[in-house]
This record gives sequence, structure tokens and C-alpha cells, in this order.
Amino acid sequence: MAAPTGPEDARNLGQPGCYVYGIVPADVELTGDVRGVGDPPGRIQLVRHGNLVALVSEVNLTRGLGTPDDLRAHAQVLDTAVVEVPVLPLRFGTVMATKDAVAGELLAVYQEAFAAALKQAEGRAQYVVKGRYVEQVVLAQVLAEIPEAARLAEEIRGKDPNATRHARIRLGSVINNAIIAKRTADTRALAEVMAPHCVASVVREPTHELDAVHLALLADITRQDDLEQALSDLASDWEGRVEMRLLGPQAPYDFTPNPLPPR
Repeated sequence: MAAPTGPEDARNLGQPGCYVYGIVPADVELTGDVRGVGDPPGRIQLVRHGNLVALVSEVNLTRGLGTPDDLRAHAQVLDTAVVEVPVLPLRFGTVMATKDAVAGELLAVYQEAFAAALKQAEGRAQYVVKGRYVEQVVLAQVLAEIPEAARLAEEIRGKDPNATRHARIRLGSVINNAIIAKRTADTRALAEVMAPHCVASVVREPTHELDAVHLALLADITRQDDLEQALSDLASDWEGRVEMRLLGPQAPYDFTPNPLPPR
């Protein structure tokens, strides 16, 4: 079997190639003129095999993939679909030679695994909670809570940066470690608050040094109002200290087993 490739390997497939976004049940129908990755963006099409459908589009492989627009388009196709049907997202850059290859070398080969995963995903979507510390507030807390940090801050205040270089480095390390500890505690608190309203959660790596929480949740779409209310209550408790937002519904990127071989 020829395994699906990534965007760099896809150049060798000829053009156009067939970009695969994800897998959905066979009873899905397209509504409207949905567009995907590429320049110009390809029109989303359905490839059917048995009780499965792959969401695909033709893509010009000479340009390559990986622009911010491509990433957004990939996510938009999947996140739009998950509101209506269970979705198994494939990794960004999954490309096969033709629609026949998608049917015969992807859907046919992984039919049982895909069908089982779709059953688990039915009625569910991913939501992501992101929170970021208000910089001046968290720094003030660290200085108030850690005597060494307060001493170092006083030591370097108004001094020549070169003369206080070691103190500044040490202060930065103390602050960083304190924020990591706060992040760990706040992430645990968030997970406990959200646990009654979701079926699973995954802690994501921080994307910024001031990230307070970054948690992916798998939840029934019908529980979205409960998620929003729980997060609103927590955001009120953390008001002025952490700025919170909820993203979703999304395709279950963090909760989908990937049967495809690594590229």
C-alpha cells in the first residue's frame, strides 16, 4: 500500500494531488460551495467507500502547502463539519495521488478502525480553553509571595543592567519557575471544574511564557452551554488575574487515534 504523504513528499505525486481533510459517516451531504487548502482553494468533494466518506479537494502540488491560510482552511473544513456529523481529522498535509487511491488505499484499508473511531466521536466535539496571566498582576504576586524575588527586584532597580546581569538572570529564573508552578496549579483547578462537563481532557503545552492554562476538552456538543457556564464562573473567580477564552466546537484533533503510518 502506498501510504498517504506529507506536503513535501506530495510534490512527487504529479499534479493535481488529492488532499484529505478527514473522515465522516457515509450519509453526509455537502451544502454550499465549501473551499479548502491551496491557491486557488480547492472545492471540497466527497470520496465514498462502504460506510465511510473522506472529505477531499484537489490541490496544486507545485506551490507546496503550509501557509497560515492553508492551516486555517484545513481547520475550517473540519470544524464546520463537526457541528453536523462526527469527524475524524487527519493530520495537516495528508495527500494522496487520486480519489481512487483515497477510496482503495485509505478508506478500504482502515475501514474498521475509522468506523470504530467515528462511533466513539458521535455527538462530540473538541473545545479548547486558553488562559493567559495578566503580566503586571502575576509579577506582583510573585514578588509578594517569594522573598528572593522581591530582594532581587530591589537589588536591580535603577541599576546598570550590565552590573546587575547575574541578578537579572536569577530573577528571571525565579519568576519563570513561579509561573510554571502557578500554571500547574491553575491547570489542575481548571480540569477539576470542567471534569463534570466533558468525557476527556488533554493538557496542551503552553504557547507563551505567560500562559496560565491550555486545556483541550472532549465533550458532547449538547453540553456546550454547561461548558461555557462553568468557564464563565471560573473566569469570574480569576478576573483581573487570568484572561480566559473558549474555542470550539472543533474537530477532535487531540482525541483521535491515528492509524496512518508516520510519514
